[in-house]
Amino acid sequence: MSEYDAWRRVGAEGRRFLRGRARTLGTLALWSLLESAHTFLGGYAVARALDDGFLAARPGTGVGWLAVAAAGALLGGLALRGVFAGLADLVEPLRDGLVRRAVRQALEHAQADPARAARSGAVSRLTQQTEMARDSFAGLVLVARSFVFTAAGALAGMAALAPVLLLFVLPPLVLGTAGFLLTLRPMARVQRRVLDTDEALAARAGELAAGLRDVVACGGGAEAGGRLEGLIAGQERLTRQLARWAALRTLTLGVAGRLPVVVLLLGAPWLIGHGLSAGALAAALTYLVQSLLPALDALMSAMGSAGTRLLVVLDRFCLPRPAQGAEPAPHAPAGRPSLPSVEEPPGARRVLVTRGPVLAAELRAVCFAYGPHARPVIDDLDLDLREGEHLAVVGPSGIGKSTLTALLAGLLPPDRGTVLLGGAPARGGPARGPDPRRTLLPQQAYVFTGSVRENLGHLSPGPVSDERLRHAVAALGIDGLVDRLGGPDAPIDPAALSQGERQQLALAAAYLSPAPLLLLDEATCHLDPQTEERAERALARRPGTLVVVAHRISSAVRADRVLVLDGTRAVHGTHGDLPARSPLYRELVGMWTAEG
Repeated sequence: MSEYDAWRRVGAEGRRFLRGRARTLGTLALWSLLESAHTFLGGYAVARALDDGFLAARPGTGVGWLAVAAAGALLGGLALRGVFAGLADLVEPLRDGLVRRAVRQALEHAQADPARAARSGAVSRLTQQTEMARDSFAGLVLVARSFVFTAAGALAGMAALAPVLLLFVLPPLVLGTAGFLLTLRPMARVQRRVLDTDEALAARAGELAAGLRDVVACGGGAEAGGRLEGLIAGQERLTRQLARWAALRTLTLGVAGRLPVVVLLLGAPWLIGHGLSAGALAAALTYLVQSLLPALDALMSAMGSAGTRLLVVLDRFCLPRPAQGAEPAPHAPAGRPSLPSVEEPPGARRVLVTRGPVLAAELRAVCFAYGPHARPVIDDLDLDLREGEHLAVVGPSGIGKSTLTALLAGLLPPDRGTVLLGGAPARGGPARGPDPRRTLLPQQAYVFTGSVRENLGHLSPGPVSDERLRHAVAALGIDGLVDRLGGPDAPIDPAALSQGERQQLALAAAYLSPAPLLLLDEATCHLDPQTEERAERALARRPGTLVVVAHRISSAVRADRVLVLDGTRAVHGTHGDLPARSPLYRELVGMWTAEG
């Protein structure tokens, strides 16, 4: 998207916003007229005080005109008070509108791209960028209004005293202002890239912090740090570019803000020789030094920093923008909890599993990468899941475990290969509603405002009988939790539940789901080991196939088979034979044994 398009888009949105607030703008203009009167009187009274008063040996007249100038200063203070009172009626609606738009864009992005929703920049837009837009907009309104009406008063005053003064003041003023305006678009372009890099750096640093132990354990520190260093170097380079444009802007400010005074002083002998009075010359300098040039300096400084920043921020609200470097992803099925955000490092791996007589799911030569130019996260993977099997998936954080469950659930389309559930394509399920062939539980458990019964039965196609509900509650061992909440028909306040309690309710709902394939993506990470063991054993006894992304090695001990993803290859087998075949699994088992 070009800068011209950004200016045009933001300009259209800005005009639409301002047209709806014509009354507020009119009020600000009326108050600002008093500021013009203050500026006009500030210079004109000085000229009259000198020419008609002190230089004409009439000190009383001079003092009277100075009193008029003082009255003009009071008018300016009154005008500023009225302007600030009306500014809130213009600025606060802008902030409220941006907050609503940020929330709407975040929801739309989460629905369209659940796997990358956390990297959409929604938090930054909702907090930092909305406040940045409000402050920048308020500052621009103040200085732009002040400059327009101050310039009107000053130029009117010089024209009233001696129109020839405008010939000395206007050319350098226009030249410097034009040069300054030419720097706005390049500065906006650099500012946009600074914000993009800042968002990418914050997202990358957060992901590394979450999986730092696993990155170090797998020896990936150099690669992970290199990608972070590249972003830091890019941010430094952009900051230098921004500083160079700021230096050029300062030069144009000097031309517009200082050159008129120099030209006027150099032309003073000629002006006085052609009949300009000393009072008129003093008034012109007063207009320039005390009114026009300070207002111009404030305007250029605000437009050069707050203006370009406001343009970039507003452009990010005008059009929904996907996360930096992200590719479009499919919609998650309605009513199903979304996947947590993941960004796994590359690693080619292939595992061949012996085909059983009845297959609940199968992957054939599946490849998947996050982006057309990224290295594959899943590369040429073959996997068979037999009906009734319990598989545990083990590996460091960010290695591809969530991607594998998303492929099995049909939330992500493979770049190459085939994913089948019960012999049919995983993404060929019902167009509406949850896919009845699988249930996916992410790390963040989905609990909604409603009764306990509604939360436990929302994954089932019809009403859940009291007998089935009691059986699920007993199997998962959450009798105490249900009793503490007030029974099956008691209302639930999700905010009042801990993360572990939410996961227990979600696991019970999965137990009641009739889906033949159950996928747990670290869905027990907030449970203690004993509660986790009871839940997994109960879900393994449930009819169907269970895939568990293991949070602890104890989950792998309970599984029929274990799939180890180690970043370069995948190894499968049982808990008993894998330590001899997988150094990573041997290390993880050793750590688990030492801890327990």
